[in-house]
Amino acid sequence: MKQFILLFVSLVLMSGLSAQDLNSPDNNFQLTVSLNDQGIPFYSLRYKEQDILKAGRLGLKLSKEPSLDKGFEMVSNNKNSKKENWTPVWGEEKSIQNQYNELEWKLRRSGDQPIEMIIRFRLFNDGLGFRYEFPRQHSLAYFDVMDELTQFALAGDHKVWWIPGDYDTNEYSYTNTRISTINASEKTNAQEIFARSPIGNDVVQTPLMMKSDNGIYINIHEAGLVDYSAMQLRAEKDRLILNAMLVPDPLNVKAHLQTPCNTPWRTIIVSDDARRILMSRMILNLNEPCKFKSTSWIKPQKFIGIWWDMHVGKSTWNYSDTTNLKLKDAKWSSLKANGKHGATTARTKKLIDFASRNGFDGVLVEGWNIGWEDWFGMMKEDVFDFVTPYPDFNVKELSKYARDHNVRIIMHHETSASATNYERRMDTAFRFMKENGYNSVKTGYVGRIIPRGEHHDGQWMVNHYVRVVDKAKDYEIMVDSHEPVRPTGVHRTYPNWLACEAARGNEFNAWSEGSPPEHETILPFTRIMGGPMDYTPGIFKIKLDTYRPGSTNKMHTTLCKQLALYVTMYSPLQMAADLIENYESKMDAFQFIKDVAVDWDNTWVLEAEPGDFITTARKAKGKNEFFIGAITDENPREAVATLDFIPSGKKYEATIYADAPDAHWDHNPEKYVITKQLVSKGDVLRVKLAPGGGAAISIKEPAPAVRKK
Repeated sequence: MKQFILLFVSLVLMSGLSAQDLNSPDNNFQLTVSLNDQGIPFYSLRYKEQDILKAGRLGLKLSKEPSLDKGFEMVSNNKNSKKENWTPVWGEEKSIQNQYNELEWKLRRSGDQPIEMIIRFRLFNDGLGFRYEFPRQHSLAYFDVMDELTQFALAGDHKVWWIPGDYDTNEYSYTNTRISTINASEKTNAQEIFARSPIGNDVVQTPLMMKSDNGIYINIHEAGLVDYSAMQLRAEKDRLILNAMLVPDPLNVKAHLQTPCNTPWRTIIVSDDARRILMSRMILNLNEPCKFKSTSWIKPQKFIGIWWDMHVGKSTWNYSDTTNLKLKDAKWSSLKANGKHGATTARTKKLIDFASRNGFDGVLVEGWNIGWEDWFGMMKEDVFDFVTPYPDFNVKELSKYARDHNVRIIMHHETSASATNYERRMDTAFRFMKENGYNSVKTGYVGRIIPRGEHHDGQWMVNHYVRVVDKAKDYEIMVDSHEPVRPTGVHRTYPNWLACEAARGNEFNAWSEGSPPEHETILPFTRIMGGPMDYTPGIFKIKLDTYRPGSTNKMHTTLCKQLALYVTMYSPLQMAADLIENYESKMDAFQFIKDVAVDWDNTWVLEAEPGDFITTARKAKGKNEFFIGAITDENPREAVATLDFIPSGKKYEATIYADAPDAHWDHNPEKYVITKQLVSKGDVLRVKLAPGGGAAISIKEPAPAVRKK
């Protein structure tokens, strides 16, 4: 009996040696890591004395033994702390604090050829980030990751906002259930999404937003996704465990790696205040600093474009209706025009004039280049050459016209998902842009990826998106990518990656059942956690039967909510997405889009609840101007904005763009009222929001009175 007790005490002491604790700088979080008796690493997380994550395993499964899943012993644990402030090139604040306590947990996989692996944990005041690191070592040089074994062991059956797991698209509508009742298969038959690769009934995507029954908000995502595949989450619904699930390549390998290397960070952002989830900058802090020597050429901007025309059926991307054409052989100049082509010289000039009159930076032109007749749905590799215009689009004439009007034309590169073709042609395409005065490009990846068998969110394509922005940097070109992997804060490292889509955008309302009114109150808690989204707000013609008589397609918002999105849906690249003719008839409301900034000194989330409402205030970069956006779901609501953030000692003029008393997203969406009032620091503004509605407020110093002679 005595020997048994001694053995038991010895085992307890040994396990104690491998268990380590780490607190956040404010002591609200406590991380515990340990090895069990099989040498499997585990971690758990507490917040304000409450369990957030129970013990969940860590590790990776490799293609060859030994795998990095068990048999570990602890080599060392080193703790570190950091507190600094850094300045983003653009963003929601002019300065960001990066403060954390760090644990470098070095483990060794025993055996004939021992392998060292470091799990690095960083605990911030808003949550936890951790990643796997692999030093250069003789016993591990090249290796293939077949699975990542990371678990997120939830402490309860939380309410969760999710979209189905899919290797190729994030364009689903969100569903709100308990973890235990996730049923992704019911949501994957979305015919309006062209390239779908749903994974399974129990798989969902990140960023994943949750709320516990006792009011704790939890967001799971990743940071610094480079040279690795994106992480999905497979739910063990009975055990309330979320398992990391990586996107495979054609060989079913999740990542091909070479030491020294590391995985992306796994992030868990936690708060008992939903506003603090939206204010977290942890994902940015976990990314590498800017790689560029010069960033003066990177400019946030507002633009209009030839784009919505095609979505509502007013015009087409293709110049001709002829099909079965080959890029090299077709006589494009002799094709018969279909009479509906949108990207013409005359139409582009009209938009340049409008942009110039109203102070917009750019004009996006889609459908300007040959190839649109013969690609959609076909896995053709050579579809576009990115330099040859249609006969009715005069590149040189328009370049001069834009320059004379102090406007930039924004290039459009639809790759047709043929990434191999695009990579071969990038240098030529970017040189063409520089020669003709283009400094921004919108890329697109509609369709099945070429190389065939690869996925939009796999390692090969993750690296492709980075190659594009890195190559664009050489030509001082900014990038807005559509249909890419969802962002993970990499724009800190590559600040010319201004925005991307990677979610269900505003255009789905034009030709599908659309998105419910709650959609925009969920996206900031999910997709936008990783980075800005080109959501294309600003639609004024809400019901679309104007373009297609009898159509039931419409925006699921009021007009004022479309204005508010410029503040609540952060992006340094904002499009006034509607036809300019629809703005010309409502220039009083359009004034807010003209005024609102796209780069900021400060941001304050005044009130928020995922799926219900958001009210956000921001201060324009380098100006004493403030903007507020308030949005709601399908329920009417009163937005409350306490003006603690404006300077004291003077009066400001607030212009309030609000839903009319009888406004409603479904049956009276375009009714609005505009009022003005003087406000001071500490005043409280209360604005009624219609069902599916919103409000937008600009706060500026009053114009000086004009003296009469």
